[in-house]
Amino acid sequence: MYSTVLVIHSWVRWAALLAAVMALISLLTDRTGARGERWGLVLVICMDLQLLLGLALYVALSPFTTEALRNFSAAMQQPSLRFFAMDHPATMLLAVVLVHVGRVLGRKAATPAAARTRLLACFGVALLLMLAGMPWPGLPAGRPLFRI
Repeated sequence: MYSTVLVIHSWVRWAALLAAVMALISLLTDRTGARGERWGLVLVICMDLQLLLGLALYVALSPFTTEALRNFSAAMQQPSLRFFAMDHPATMLLAVVLVHVGRVLGRKAATPAAARTRLLACFGVALLLMLAGMPWPGLPAGRPLFRI
């Protein structure tokens, strides 16, 4: 079960990244914001799916977090355990929150220009957080780009 959820989590991240990039491009190029709104919805769906998969891994399935949560202070001394116990979940949770906040702020904006600005800011920062919080190859906690 762990391997299956991990592979799905690994692949859905690319859908989330693509949705974030497409939402930003759409918001920058389409002055009406309709395409950005659609891509924003796709982004929210991908991020929520990632959150559910990540929570399943964190709470129940991952041997890394099981070990880290058993002795949290010792896990903070090891970079790879700290990354998966603390850094990755916190960064990604913040990205999910920003995507949701951006959608709400965009809907409540008084003008389309204000909505675009709010969406661009929230989606842009969320994309940066996603990129910063991923376990890229070459990092101490690095993982392969594509799991099979």
